[in-house]
Amino acid sequence: MTLHDNSFAPPSRAGVPRLVVDRSACAGHGLCYGRSPQILDCDDAGDPVVLKALLSTDQEIAAAEAAALVCPERALSIEFN
Repeated sequence: MTLHDNSFAPPSRAGVPRLVVDRSACAGHGLCYGRSPQILDCDDAGDPVVLKALLSTDQEIAAAEAAALVCPERALSIEFN
């Protein structure tokens, strides 16, 4: 490996970010929608519902990151299309 080898570069963040819920990992704690109600709500069963499919502002991205960080099951992720 040389100093100019980019094999350890972080993944590209090109594209539009979106918040994704892994329903199989979610345990319904409610911390995510409690932390970021502007982009998440809950259904009648207490499972998270994404209100903003595509995150278009810095505030929405920050709210999605905050929601993902508080999830003890790590059921939330931000994906880039």
